Amino acid sequence: MLYKEIHIGQFIKERVAEQEITMERICNFLKKDEEFIEKVYESKSIDTDLLLRWSKLLEYDFFRLYSSHLILYAPPSAVKKDAKKSDKIPYFRKNIYTQEIKNFILKRIQSGEMNQTEIIREYSIPKSTLHRWLQKNTDNNV
Repeated sequence: MLYKEIHIGQFIKERVAEQEITMERICNFLKKDEEFIEKVYESKSIDTDLLLRWSKLLEYDFFRLYSSHLILYAPPSAVKKDAKKSDKIPYFRKNIYTQEIKNFILKRIQSGEMNQTEIIREYSIPKSTLHRWLQKNTDNNV
C-alpha cells in the first residue's frame, strides 16, 4: 500500500466492506443519513472529529495513514538544537514506523529499486534502525 495519495473516503468504504457493517448501524452510530455516508465515501478528506468517530466504529486507526505519509514523504525538518518544545500540545519524540512502512522500505531494497544509502537519505531513517529491520527480516526468512 502506498501512502502518497490518500483518499480517505475510499479507505473508509473498503473497511466498511471488510467489517460487513450495515448502513443502518453506520447511520445510527454517526447520527447521519445515508446520503451523508455516501458523500463521505466520495470525499478525499473529512473533518478530524468525523474521522475519529469512523476510527472508533470501524476499529481502525485511519490517522495512521497520514502519519505514514508524513514519515515517507515529508522532508526532514531542519530542527534547531535549542528549539523550545511546546507545553500546550503533545510532543512525540520518535516517528512511529508501522509494519506496513517497514515492509514498504524492505521491499524497495529487496527489489533493487533503492539501496540502503538511498533509503537512509530519502526517508531519513537512521542507519541502525534500517540495519535492525534488515537483520530481523533475514532472521524471519531463515
